[in-house]
Amino acid sequence: MQETQNALTVPRPVFEIFRLFLKLGLNCSGGPIVHIGYFRNEFITRRQWLNDQSYSDLVGLCQFLPGPASGQVGFSIVLMRGGLAAWAGFILPSAILLTLFAFRASPLTGPAGTGLLHGPKLTAVAIVAQAVWGMVRSLLP
Repeated sequence: MQETQNALTVPRPVFEIFRLFLKLGLNCSGGPIVHIGYFRNEFITRRQWLNDQSYSDLVGLCQFLPGPASGQVGFSIVLMRGGLAAWAGFILPSAILLTLFAFRASPLTGPAGTGLLHGPKLTAVAIVAQAVWGMVRSLLP
């Protein structure tokens, strides 16, 4: 009997893992629901590391754990996939960017600041809608 390997267990080079999670870390802004949408797109649609059922099970399980579900989902995938390289790629960019933003945020008051911050909010809504629609289509036949 031939064994089939889960795509998540196939070894990948550490730099590939770091680069993927760095890309996600730089692009994943907008909160936990947006992160879950990005993760679904990357790990199910593009890379096929998980199927819809496994991913929805993982998200459902992570809803019960303390903290934001996206952090738990990301951490679970990190544990299954690449450990420290994935963590460094995903967490460090956000931490550095938020620290730099905090030092420079004071001029973002008034109409210009409000307008500048409105674009990322609209983008987050579109990403959430896309993720929800994808999950509805695959999980509610």
